[in-house]
Amino acid sequence: MSTIKYRTADVDGFKIFYREAGSPDAPKLLLLHGFPSAGHMFRDLIPLLADRFHIVAPDLPGFGQSDLPARPATFDGIAATIDRFTEIVGFDRYAVYVFDYGAPTGFRLAVKHPERITAIISQNGNAYVEGLSDGWNPIRAYWEDASEENRNALKAMLQPEATIWQYTHGVADPTAVSPDGYSLDNFYLARPEVEDVQLDLFGDYKSNVALYPAFQAYFRTHKPPFLAVWGENDPFFLPPGAEAFERDNPGAVVRFLDTGHFALETHAAEIAAEIRDFLAR
Repeated sequence: MSTIKYRTADVDGFKIFYREAGSPDAPKLLLLHGFPSAGHMFRDLIPLLADRFHIVAPDLPGFGQSDLPARPATFDGIAATIDRFTEIVGFDRYAVYVFDYGAPTGFRLAVKHPERITAIISQNGNAYVEGLSDGWNPIRAYWEDASEENRNALKAMLQPEATIWQYTHGVADPTAVSPDGYSLDNFYLARPEVEDVQLDLFGDYKSNVALYPAFQAYFRTHKPPFLAVWGENDPFFLPPGAEAFERDNPGAVVRFLDTGHFALETHAAEIAAEIRDFLAR
């Protein structure tokens, strides 16, 4: 049951690579990764949940083994491709785990198809302005002035040392973070054709912030079972962003972990236990 299969889906001519585990008859769980990673970020989580859930973890367009999106790359485009992907793999009703870029992707799917969403787990996946730290200021500058100078300044965030910092910042013991994850991310980021896609997405992230009111209205109206499990030392998405989910969805469960942005690198067992307990209820 915990065997992971590595597959490719043809999404209307677009290749989406994905990991799959668990019985097709089990409740469905869609895992959506964030920047600058891919579905491999769930390598420790999937075996801990595959006995109970049918799990699919795609690489988002432009990430990992999936095809690069048409340029300029947008979150609307990513969400549309993943929406179609869920239909192709038979995910008609599913819980969704969202992280970082996976959050605006998954929340778009929930707003479009509220009847398909059985629950949401947000691990450092933001939907509130108060959740955005000052670490977003260089990207905000590009939103406000899409100059070549501001775009070029963001290339520093694509460098290997920036990826390593994202993985280790806020972690009590950096030696607990395997180099496998950030090394693979840096391999994918180093491909020449990827740089402009990632810079496009930095600029288009403002579209996600513009949709925060729509996401919040969905939480208020549909009140999906909601678990926020958060690395409280995240340099990008602050704890107030997790706590804000309770404002629009009073039944939301919020848990904080003493770790950073990539919480699964240090707390996969704890997060899996939270998910199993939460979805069992």
